[in-house]
Amino acid sequence: MVVVTAGTRWASRAQFFSSGFIFATWGVHVPTVKAHYGLDEAQLGLALLAAGAGAMFGLTSAGRWIGRHGPRRIAALSGCVYALLLAGLIAMPGYFALMGLLAAFGLVTSVFDVAINTEAAQLEMQSGTPLMSGMHGMFSLGGMAGAASGSAVLAAGMGAQTHLLLVAAAMVLLVALSSTRMLPKVAAASGTAGADHSFRLPRGPLAVLGILAALGLIAEGAIYDWSVLYMQQELGSPQKQAALAYAAFSAAMAAARFGGDAMRARFTPVALLRGSGVLAAAAMTLVLLTDLPWLALVGFAGVGVGFANVVPILFGASARVPGVEPASGIASVSAVAYLGFMAGPAVIGLLARASSLTAALYVVVIFAAALAASARFTRSEAG
Repeated sequence: MVVVTAGTRWASRAQFFSSGFIFATWGVHVPTVKAHYGLDEAQLGLALLAAGAGAMFGLTSAGRWIGRHGPRRIAALSGCVYALLLAGLIAMPGYFALMGLLAAFGLVTSVFDVAINTEAAQLEMQSGTPLMSGMHGMFSLGGMAGAASGSAVLAAGMGAQTHLLLVAAAMVLLVALSSTRMLPKVAAASGTAGADHSFRLPRGPLAVLGILAALGLIAEGAIYDWSVLYMQQELGSPQKQAALAYAAFSAAMAAARFGGDAMRARFTPVALLRGSGVLAAAAMTLVLLTDLPWLALVGFAGVGVGFANVVPILFGASARVPGVEPASGIASVSAVAYLGFMAGPAVIGLLARASSLTAALYVVVIFAAALAASARFTRSEAG
C-alpha cells in the first residue's frame, strides 16, 4: 500500500491545471486560426472534427498504453507533446497540414485526459477521500488562467506565435516536473493485475450514463471552442474582450467544482443533475438572447456553474454500477463522453454554416435541458 502524500495530490492537480491551460490557449486562438488560414465556420468545424478523429484513436488505445506503461509515463509523454503542438497551430503550410496537426492534437489530448483521470481515480481509492471534483476544478482554473492570460497578452500587443511558444514551453516544464511526483506504476496498477485493458463500448446502465456525459461534454466543448468567436463575431467584441467569455465560463466552473464534493455530499445525484441542467439551459438562453457583451459574460459564467458537476456526478454514478469495477465504469463512460466533447464543436460549425452561430449554439440549451429531464437515470446507478 503506497501512502498518498500531499505532493502526489498536488502533482495530479498540476496535471489537470496544465490540461486546462493548454486547452484554453487553443480556445483563445480559435479566431486566430480561423483568420490565419482564411476558414469559414464549416471548414473550421471539419478541422475540429479531425481533432475528434485523433481523439477517438487515442481513446481506443489509451487503456492499453496506460495498462502497459502506467499513468505517470503516459501522462508525461502525452502531456508534453500536447503542449508542444500548440506552437504549430499557426505555423502549418496550409489547411490540410493544420488538419493533420489537429488530429495529433486530439490524440494526445484524449490520452493525457485518460491518464490523469486514471491517476485521480487511483488517488481517490488509495486515500479514501473524494478528490475528483477538485481535480476537475483545477482543469477549470487552468482554463480560466489560460484564457485570462491570453486576453492580457493580446491586449498588450504580443504576437500570437510568440504567445503560443511561451505557453508551450511553460506547460512542457510543468507537465514534466509534476509527472515525477505521480504514483509509480506498481502503485497505480495495484489491484488490476491481469485486468483486460482493451477498449469496449459501454452497455446497459453505463451506456445511458455515457450518453448523458456526452451530452454534457458536447455542450461544454461548444463553449470552449466557440464562445470567443461568438463574442467577437455575433456581439462585435474585440478579441481581447471576447477571450473573457472563456475566462468567465472557466472561472465559474472552477469555483463550482471546488465546492462540488460538498454539494455531492448534501444533495442526491438526481437533484443535483436536474438543478445543474436547468441552470445551464437558462444561462445559455440569456447569452443567446442578449446583445449586451457584459450580460453575455454573466450568462457564460452561469453556464459554467451549471455544467461544473455534470461529469463528476456521472463519473461517480458509473463507479457504483453493480457488478462493474469502478475504474472500468469510469473508463467506459469517459470514452463516450470524450467522443461528445471532441465531436460537438464540429457539429456546431456545420450547423453555424447552415444557419448562424447563434442558432447553432442553441444546441447547448437543448442538451442542458435534456440532462435535467434525464437526471432520474442516475438514481439506480448511484445508489
